[in-house]
Amino acid sequence: MEKYNNWKLKFYTIWTGQAISLITSAILQMAIIFYLTEKTGSAMVLSMTSLVGFLPYAVFGPAIGVLVDRYDRKKIMIGADLIIAAAGAVLAIISLYMELPVWMVMVVLFIRSIGTAFHSPALNAVTPLLVPEDQLTKCAGYSQSLQSISYILSPAIAALLYSVWELNTIIAVDVLGAVIASFTVAFVNIPKLKVDQQSLQPNFIKEMKGGIVVLRQNKGLFVLLLLGTLYTFVYMPINALYPLISVEYFKGTPMHISITEIAFASGMLAGSLILGRLGSYEKRVLLITGSFFMMGASLAVSGLLPPNGFAIFVVCCAIMGLSVPFYSGVQTALFQEKIKPEYLGRVFSLTGSIMSLAMPLGLTLSGFFADRIGVNHWFLISGILIIGIAIVCPMMTEIRKLDSK
Repeated sequence: MEKYNNWKLKFYTIWTGQAISLITSAILQMAIIFYLTEKTGSAMVLSMTSLVGFLPYAVFGPAIGVLVDRYDRKKIMIGADLIIAAAGAVLAIISLYMELPVWMVMVVLFIRSIGTAFHSPALNAVTPLLVPEDQLTKCAGYSQSLQSISYILSPAIAALLYSVWELNTIIAVDVLGAVIASFTVAFVNIPKLKVDQQSLQPNFIKEMKGGIVVLRQNKGLFVLLLLGTLYTFVYMPINALYPLISVEYFKGTPMHISITEIAFASGMLAGSLILGRLGSYEKRVLLITGSFFMMGASLAVSGLLPPNGFAIFVVCCAIMGLSVPFYSGVQTALFQEKIKPEYLGRVFSLTGSIMSLAMPLGLTLSGFFADRIGVNHWFLISGILIIGIAIVCPMMTEIRKLDSK
């Protein structure tokens, strides 16, 4: 088709800009954590930092999705990048004249997270307008690899830069990254959707319901989303428990915590690159089921290890990371393939909102039980629950139908 002419050049142009912006943003995020830790030493402040990171997506996601589908997604992506850049620039300028108060850092982080809440669904909704359907899984794999690389590089680079630069200089680097990302999007010709007159009516509630209706009409994706929400509820809190199991159960040090994080991120990078190579593989349900099973088995084995089994735990962390792209990347590609482009903004915002709400609920539950039964036993229970999801997934008739064109 004509609209897919030079799709590789268009996709990788945007991909390059996003890579730069993602890494500089991850570096700044780590640097801000260092700054707040040094300034306050408060666990509550650090928890609030995490909260403002996902709260806009969780609360405003459905409404943001309507705007993403209603207006020019290219302009939304550029606008979101520039808002992120502007918020950082204001913070950098203020830091030249005074010590940054915690509340001001929080406000800027909140504004940046709103920009991200617009940018992420817009980018996911734009991709199928540029990329042929049979290449969506491959591109999802490469996009996941960006996230993995940022996880690996950002802590080390942030620690290095924070030791030699002022915070305002690191902020300036992130501002530059956001500007570069907006320029790469501006240079790419992105097809515009034809929006009918009904969708232009200022009826947010009706349009938000439209995203839910479209999802429920595709029963396979809807059931997969429900399983994915349960998976997120069980698994995502485990990220917060890595330091606890490394230090308290395996009697490690902060260095051991870093080793587990690097192992996970390295496994995720390997999985992303493998998924990129398997882009034309048609049995997507098998990939998702395998992802669930690898994650569940690794968690269960981790929970059964003795206190001197840290080396095996590191291997389990790498396998956990390896499994992630085969769920999240493949699910993204399925949504891009099965949902009409004019609804993708609402659908991706809705799914992001659901996942964002599942995370804090799961974190609260896991923290409650981990303190009472032991963090290693919670790893075991989480693994068993996710293995259960892996068993149920291919048994669902509607999910099996997702492999059919």
